[in-house]
Amino acid sequence: MARHWLDALVDKLEESLSKKGKGEYVFNGGLSVSGLQHIGRLRGEVLLGEALRRELRKRGLRVRQLLTLYTVDPWKGKDEQLAAFKDLDEAARYIGWPLDKVPDPERCHDSWIEHYWADFGPYIDEFTDGDIEIITTRELYNGPLKEFFSKLVLPRKEEVRKLINKYRGRKPYPEDWIPVEPRCSNCGRIDSTKALEVMEGGRIRYKCSNCGYSGVASLEDSKLNWRIEWAGVWWSLGVDFEPYGKDHATPGGSRDSAAELAKLLGFEPPEGVWYEWVSIREYGSEKDMSSSGFAGITPREWLEIAHPQILRYLYFSHPPTRRIVVDLTEIPNYYSQYYRAERVYFGLEEADPEEAEILKRTYELSHPRNPPEKPPSQIPYTHAAIVAQIVGPERILSEGVSRLRRAGLLEEDEASTRWAVELLEKAYRWAKRYAPQHLRFEITSEVEPIAIEMIENPGLLDRLADTLEDLPESQWSEDNIKELLIEFGREMSGQQRRRFYRDFYLAMIGRPYGPRAAPLLSLIGKNATVSRLRKAVKLWRELRGK
Repeated sequence: MARHWLDALVDKLEESLSKKGKGEYVFNGGLSVSGLQHIGRLRGEVLLGEALRRELRKRGLRVRQLLTLYTVDPWKGKDEQLAAFKDLDEAARYIGWPLDKVPDPERCHDSWIEHYWADFGPYIDEFTDGDIEIITTRELYNGPLKEFFSKLVLPRKEEVRKLINKYRGRKPYPEDWIPVEPRCSNCGRIDSTKALEVMEGGRIRYKCSNCGYSGVASLEDSKLNWRIEWAGVWWSLGVDFEPYGKDHATPGGSRDSAAELAKLLGFEPPEGVWYEWVSIREYGSEKDMSSSGFAGITPREWLEIAHPQILRYLYFSHPPTRRIVVDLTEIPNYYSQYYRAERVYFGLEEADPEEAEILKRTYELSHPRNPPEKPPSQIPYTHAAIVAQIVGPERILSEGVSRLRRAGLLEEDEASTRWAVELLEKAYRWAKRYAPQHLRFEITSEVEPIAIEMIENPGLLDRLADTLEDLPESQWSEDNIKELLIEFGREMSGQQRRRFYRDFYLAMIGRPYGPRAAPLLSLIGKNATVSRLRKAVKLWRELRGK
């Protein structure tokens, strides 16, 4: 029987962790808040660890999950980061500053970090079970990282230097190197100072190559070499498992060097698994989501257009080493994939036994807590987008829900109604921001003269109105309308049919194309459809003087 990739990973992790015999195991993830906190950052550092933690808890292990924000990293001043500020001269001043010292470019938060974390941190609980603790490296520098530096690193700094030089190629550190970077109290940079001496009380004498200033700084206002810092975070938090991105995964790369450093300093590095980046496809091209490059969308933006379990389903459908490309125009398709797994999970649709097991397991994992006891109504996302645009955002609750019910897409239970309202709101925003052009429309209260003048054969629209009017209200459904339209156009040539539908869309939505006709009409309703067609024909005749 097929097994989900996550269960195989849980087996392996349980075996390795159990050898440690700890009372509680610590899982960690690490993020640098260097800019846009995109949804790709949820994949490995948050959701993978969360799913493993939950499964291991079911097997009796005590597991604590942390998310460490690297807030002392130097601000690099990439073009995209500089562009966040209105004043580029001002922005250039902050190059090399610790991230948590850089001001908010929009002045709505106290710092750069607070501003960009606002679209990520408060939404983590929407995507998870809410049992993740946030810690910053600034906090660690005010605590255990000081002890790590003074008790583990300094006494063996020559061995540490030689180990790190193995990975630095042609830029080895000299013999007088002290592996810490104080922040210059004159220019504020943390990437341009050289530590000259560690003084009593852990204070560090330094000289800055950027401004020439010499001074003394505390370790709390300094930063360890990043490889040492990574090992220091493991030691400070007692980390037993930590996923890491593919940029750290190459043999002899940064993960290997930090792990070797940990062993040199007398402790075991955590277990880990590497994960691929999440890319975004826009306008036909793909690129990796990037924080400092400001590429991607945030968790807040995702929740405006889709449910959290849809993203979880997308992520858990693929092992962590598989590349995932998110295309926001494909949100309806992501819902369709999720809906199919839901039907298989509840026994409403059959699938090949091995595929069924994977689909059911992925559906379980897609829920931040537990799956529902029964599925809510499965409203196609594009149908929700059509309804939401027909009624407008202000009438979603009053009219949108009733239209879905009349179309036979929504049951009466509370869970289904709640799902429908959420879906309509999300689909409306999606339609306005990301939907393909043929799915974006607005039905005005009156037919538009400019569009009506473009109609070539109003007689066909008049006949269509008669045909639709004869369809009983009780039979007004997408399937019946589809059959009726097929029959209506049976005698037309291909070119005639294309012209007819062009006229149809001009009359209904004021432009020559739109969403599929049958679902559109089923959701507009019989009376409104017939009335719209009659008005269009009447106005055409008035405009042409006929």
